[in-house]
Amino acid sequence: MTGSGVGQVALVTGGSRGVGRGIAVGLAEAGWTVHVSGRDVECLNETVERVVAAGGTGHAWVCDHSDDEQVEALVADVHGHGGRIDLLVNNAWAGPRMNHHRPEKFWERPISDWDQLIGIGLRAHVVATRIAVPLMLEQERGLVVNISSVGTRAYLHSTLYGISKAGLDKFTHDAATELVGTGVTVLSLWPGLVRTDQLLASGVEEIAGVRVTDAETPELQGRVLAAVAADRAVGDYAGQVLITAETAVHYGIVEVDGGVPVSPRQLFGGGPVFPPLPAPGRASSS
Repeated sequence: MTGSGVGQVALVTGGSRGVGRGIAVGLAEAGWTVHVSGRDVECLNETVERVVAAGGTGHAWVCDHSDDEQVEALVADVHGHGGRIDLLVNNAWAGPRMNHHRPEKFWERPISDWDQLIGIGLRAHVVATRIAVPLMLEQERGLVVNISSVGTRAYLHSTLYGISKAGLDKFTHDAATELVGTGVTVLSLWPGLVRTDQLLASGVEEIAGVRVTDAETPELQGRVLAAVAADRAVGDYAGQVLITAETAVHYGIVEVDGGVPVSPRQLFGGGPVFPPLPAPGRASSS
């Protein structure tokens, strides 16, 4: 994937608000055609309006990502609309409300948290990827980005939140391993604390030691992904985790106000999440 996003087609799941909307807008700024999915048609249409205003082409698709048949139909419709899918951003997520002022322990939380964080927050990513990858293999190119979190390596929000993100990043690594040499790349992106409308309305001043005033914008996520997708060496990122703040610095991307985002790496002590993948044709040792 090279050059600008003109002529490129992206599907952003969970694109009705927050990080998903920001990703859609950031891609649109680079000229992408962006399809967004979610359950709230009004919010999806607002995202499309933002996409068009940013210079891209937008399409909204109503989809309940807990329903496999709806996801399969979504991917087929998006592919049929433009004849290809160059980028799948897995952002659909269902998280239970949490008390950030006094976080509850896992034994104090309802067991139904599993259904949202694992049943949707993890499973929906696997399902959409499984459906989209064969279409990308036919194209002999494609990029899948799983929106994950530093919660993989550091305690954040809740125990089950960490389990869901660790599972997602392990899926990224292993799926990429099976796709070595195909032209299809799978990677994870770790946003830092993001200034979503929901966060701003919560009244919380900081989370995990990061002040809300220092949080990243949702649009930064999309600008970073547009740069990653345009990189001729994008395949080098296969199976890896990219931290939005650090990747933004690498590509010279700053916030609209000129601010430079702060990496959350210190929360887990540094180092890579997984080692680099073996070169194509080189068997890994057991």
